[in-house]
Amino acid sequence: MTKQEKVNFVKNTLYKLYPEIPIPLDHKDPYTLLIAVLLSAQCTDVRVNQITPLLFERADNPFDMIKMSVEEIKEIIRPCGLSPMKSKGIYGLSKILIEKHNGEVPQSFKYLEELPAVGHKTASVVMSQAFGVPAFPVDTHIHRLMYRWNLTNGKNVAQTEKDAKRLFPEELWNDLHLQIIWYGREYSPARGWDLEKDIITKTIGRQSVLDDYYKSKKP
Repeated sequence: MTKQEKVNFVKNTLYKLYPEIPIPLDHKDPYTLLIAVLLSAQCTDVRVNQITPLLFERADNPFDMIKMSVEEIKEIIRPCGLSPMKSKGIYGLSKILIEKHNGEVPQSFKYLEELPAVGHKTASVVMSQAFGVPAFPVDTHIHRLMYRWNLTNGKNVAQTEKDAKRLFPEELWNDLHLQIIWYGREYSPARGWDLEKDIITKTIGRQSVLDDYYKSKKP
């Protein structure tokens, strides 16, 4: 298969499997999405969706959030891990949104990435899922799959994002990054991976990845 045929195979397979694409993190507006994405760093979406209702019951907007102390926020979000850093980030960004952006989440990569605890990936998720701006957020799942599929050399997530944006048409980015996440969870996880169920990797996978898989399965 040529590189273009591989890209088409990925697109077509993902659209067949996921014609409707749910957003993994529960939220009701850009602010609650931003907080949920921030909490999801090194934490499962399932866990985040259990914790955010408790947090948003107390504060689902920046004005209410800064009425709480960093310590109170930390106690609520503790199960999500990295709570000292995340609670400071949530409080700090809420304060900046009020002071600089009238309490609104800015629709701008530049301003989002200036917020505490908000990196490029978080900003990309908010821009694509809250505002519909084309972005290709690359997390560890997408990084792993793009490498398995031989569509990037995967030195780092920044390189993988560049390769994804080069290979896939811009109008598909927002759907594709979610479809790849769902596919990775269901068919191509890091652990407990069954290549027989993983049609994309089985068909177009990097040879060294396939070889390692079959070696690991030898009795």
